[in-house]
Amino acid sequence: MTLNHKESGLSVSSGFRAPRNFFFLNVFLFQLRRGTEPARSLILNGLIFFSLLVLSGSCYADSAKSEIEGNAGTILLSENYGMFNEPWAMTFLPEGDLLITEKSGNLIYFRMKDRSRIRVGGVPDVVNRGQGGLGDIILHPQYQDNHLIYFSYVEEDGSGNSGAVVVRARLQGASAGYELKNMEVLWRQTPKVAGNGHFSHRLAFSFDGSLYISSGERQKQAPAQSWTQNLGKIIRLNEDGSVPEDNPFQDKGELAKTFWTLGHRNLLGIAFDKEGRLWAHEMGPRHGDEFNLILRGANYGWPLVSWGDQYSGASIPDHDTGPEFHSPEVYWVPSIAPSGLVIYEGALFSAWQGNALMGGLVSKALIRVNIQGSHAMEVERFAMEKRIREVEQGPDGALWVLEDQRGGRLLRLTPISSQR
Repeated sequence: MTLNHKESGLSVSSGFRAPRNFFFLNVFLFQLRRGTEPARSLILNGLIFFSLLVLSGSCYADSAKSEIEGNAGTILLSENYGMFNEPWAMTFLPEGDLLITEKSGNLIYFRMKDRSRIRVGGVPDVVNRGQGGLGDIILHPQYQDNHLIYFSYVEEDGSGNSGAVVVRARLQGASAGYELKNMEVLWRQTPKVAGNGHFSHRLAFSFDGSLYISSGERQKQAPAQSWTQNLGKIIRLNEDGSVPEDNPFQDKGELAKTFWTLGHRNLLGIAFDKEGRLWAHEMGPRHGDEFNLILRGANYGWPLVSWGDQYSGASIPDHDTGPEFHSPEVYWVPSIAPSGLVIYEGALFSAWQGNALMGGLVSKALIRVNIQGSHAMEVERFAMEKRIREVEQGPDGALWVLEDQRGGRLLRLTPISSQR
């Protein structure tokens, strides 16, 4: 019988069998009884080292896997695939390997079969400050033919002002090494401003091949309603960075022709469902985080309405006072600080097909939201004990998450059982 402690990952077994290496422990003890004082000291130090080695190996084996139970009864098996330095985003390659971004500017090729890591060359210098750094990464829809990847990061100008930029490049190489080639800048936040927050810069391709970019309002608020700044918007471009002629705002100036929606704050997750609908979550101010169905040409109200308040305590009119603005399908008070988003369509969690899964930073959770048509509601939450930055669906239907900050782990989540 094994007793499993789900938080610590430690287990206690009633059927313990001493490993073969404990033969050497008996030798240590025999010599300790017979030896001189210097010999005893040397042997005792060796014994301590041996004990720590055995214990650390045992704890590592047990802590690599643990169980997490949701508040609706689903039990997940969590397997640790390694730690990273402030991981931010990931995307699966066709062969099942991963590309993982680290905020400091590293792009990691993670080989699944042996869990080895190769640092990809050719990544541009990034501004790693506050919430800025190397950001999202996705594949071109025809990646297998063109090997194009798209990623975002933060750059600064000569005055120290910063903004997000989106580029595409060709990933070339083999197991010995990988390099980015033929890099092209497709989009930049305009204008660059002071401060280190609310870049957003999440990316998604629609089924028609359009590129969608979330652009945060850089903690400046008012630009979210401006036609002359692309902050606080969702952007829609062609895959080469050109502007589609059927974007909704054709008479508001050249920059506004790139806008798909406006009135956003800080969107750290955007994803399409199988019906082709775009969903996004965004952080509210003091509470009032949102999960929204993104509709062509809609205004989502920030900073004019919100279900939260300013950090100063000043109130903001509630969403229901502004019927001209799109009100969120789900909102959270208190805040969950959502980050990362996937609309699940795999077979491993068959009952979850069409559900949204998002990470929680301040809530340190994985949150499951049921979507029915244009309606949504939270249905389950898993206490992860760490800030969750990114969520993806693997090729076999497993869920993968990245913990936030230095030492953030890459975790594979699979079902053990469910009561629902």
